[in-house]
Amino acid sequence: MSGDLGVRPPSMTRDDEGGVRTAVLSLHRTTGLPVVFGGAVSGNAPGGADDRLRITELVGNTTDSLDGLIVRHGNGLGGKAMAMGRPLWVSNYPHSVSISHDYDKPVGREGLLSILAVPIVVRRRVRGVLYGALREPLSLADRVLGAAVQTARDLEQDLAVQDRAHEALARSRPEPAAARWEEVRAVQAELRALADRVDDAATRDRLREASLRLAAAGPEPDGSPRPALSPRELDVLSHVAIGCTNAEAAARLGLMPETVKSYLRSAMRKLDSHTRLEAVTTARRTGLLP
Repeated sequence: MSGDLGVRPPSMTRDDEGGVRTAVLSLHRTTGLPVVFGGAVSGNAPGGADDRLRITELVGNTTDSLDGLIVRHGNGLGGKAMAMGRPLWVSNYPHSVSISHDYDKPVGREGLLSILAVPIVVRRRVRGVLYGALREPLSLADRVLGAAVQTARDLEQDLAVQDRAHEALARSRPEPAAARWEEVRAVQAELRALADRVDDAATRDRLREASLRLAAAGPEPDGSPRPALSPRELDVLSHVAIGCTNAEAAARLGLMPETVKSYLRSAMRKLDSHTRLEAVTTARRTGLLP
């Protein structure tokens, strides 16, 4: 993708913050690093010196020295990763000669020595930074570095899809009929979420059947083979279709964000889709979603 977004509206900023929150939890689980943290970038000059990062998400910290810390573009390890747009790491932070030491005091109070910083880059603009750290001066394993980069790449894809949705909404106000269909889709997703919370099997089946009837009321399917999605895969996809992030879908369905991501990837494979948006489009075209 190309082109800059300029100043982001509040809804997109919330997407960034929520995405970083989910990514920090995911990185902590997948790597086992004792300390993982991160934050979203804000600023008026895309990619410029006014951009700054506020650390808001922390796991494994023992002090509040990093909570709310503002990291400036180009300063420290994270600021340098923002400026260069690529992952950076040091094995002994206080003695590293490759970075500035603007943040030695808060980092030192937390006792961090080996630190990794991975920028989240969408449309050539850094939108956030993920950090992982050890309290020993050790080199980080390739597995850890790879997991951190993959977590950032997953978030970049999610944010890019959400950006496109926000831009489409900004360009045109939905026609009344389109607005009504959005309400139908929201109700269908709510029915699926309610179904899994019901103990009575017969009632649960009726709620799921009602959701399928709403899907069938949508545009006529194009005749393509209808993939056999599991109930949970369809639950997740129905929430993605109304604009939920992985974290929001997880909260509504009572699942972990990683579980939601697993169901979504499985649904994308069955739908032969490479992005979330493509999966939703295919599901609607084949009559799985309204």
